[in-house]
Amino acid sequence: MSRLLPAPRRLTRGIAAGLAVPFLAGLALLTLTPTRVEERMPDLLDLVLSTAHRIGWDWLDFTRLEILANVLVFVPVGIFAFVLMPRRVWLLSVVLGPAVSLGIEIAQRLALPHRAATVSDVIANSSGAVIGVVLAIACTLLFAPRRPAARTLETP
Repeated sequence: MSRLLPAPRRLTRGIAAGLAVPFLAGLALLTLTPTRVEERMPDLLDLVLSTAHRIGWDWLDFTRLEILANVLVFVPVGIFAFVLMPRRVWLLSVVLGPAVSLGIEIAQRLALPHRAATVSDVIANSSGAVIGVVLAIACTLLFAPRRPAARTLETP
């Protein structure tokens, strides 16, 4: 399997780790504070919805936008998990995103009574994380440099 999914270069892992730290800090601020996004940035949500409706996406309402945002925000979680996990345990990257999502929802339920902890959020977040892992695998298969196969010495 290591030939099919080679480990990323040290530089790639370093960049991923450098991006993952502020991303996860932002994710924590987004999900583990008492105020919901729609309370902090109502004008942004109105702008997104009105723009979507102007271009003909009348099907997009607040609920669907929230689900879409939950999916999209967790795509990087899956990518970072796959890139940073050792290849011998790469399958754990598929489980890490849902585990993070479940942890966030449990923390919201127990410590943040003004936040809505829902199963649909866990499903949307988990879907985004799995999409991220699939994207990372696809990019690895398409773009990762391959090591040449070991040659066997033939005896005459």
